[in-house]
Amino acid sequence: MILHKFKNQSDLDRAAADLIIAMVRAKPNAVLGMATGGTPVGLYQEIVKTYQAGLVSFAQAKTFNLDEYVGLPVTHQESYRNFMQRNLFDHIDIQAANTHVPDGNAADIDAECRLYDKMMFEQGPVDLQLLGIGGNGHIGFNEPDSQLSRGTYQVTLKEETREANKRFFNHIDEVPTQAVTMGMGSIMQAKVILLVVKGQEKAEILDRTLNGPITTQVPASLLQTHPRVIVMTDCDVNYKVSY
Repeated sequence: MILHKFKNQSDLDRAAADLIIAMVRAKPNAVLGMATGGTPVGLYQEIVKTYQAGLVSFAQAKTFNLDEYVGLPVTHQESYRNFMQRNLFDHIDIQAANTHVPDGNAADIDAECRLYDKMMFEQGPVDLQLLGIGGNGHIGFNEPDSQLSRGTYQVTLKEETREANKRFFNHIDEVPTQAVTMGMGSIMQAKVILLVVKGQEKAEILDRTLNGPITTQVPASLLQTHPRVIVMTDCDVNYKVSY
């Protein structure tokens, strides 16, 4: 892992955006793994600024999102498809057919999961996978458990995850209880992983991710086994492991 620490979130957002932009400039048809939630909003804004300045094009790029809520209409303000349209896709020149988000309203969720994996496999490995991290160490919606799934699957969300996400809804009862998420195997196949962690409240779980034992109880700790992980954070944390 490579750890980059920043004094503020605006510098972090710019650096993370620049890394994604550099990937697309070097490989215009890059396959990008995208994330949602509060963490990537600022870096998506920086990407949009760069596109509007005429300095990058996403016309040939393809994207695959990590996850989506089950049972939330795509028109809902907090669906992850809606999030991506509002914060990124509607403001750049990416082709709609090249943007992929799991269908949380599919009649057959298991079949949708298999189809999503098939589409990713056909495109080849993701060139750069953007990740955030939950307070309990989940990435995507891969929650702490005794074992983790390899491919895309339906997951029941932990109460602490629903509690953390209720700020986006009017009430905890509105937060979906299930989601579709890429499995850890899919995430780990990416050529490069960019983990963005914001806020000092994430310092403890980031320390466990970087320096703690590799365990399915902290899904993000599995990133220690990936050959190219770039961590960008404004947390006061150090990477103590070297190998």
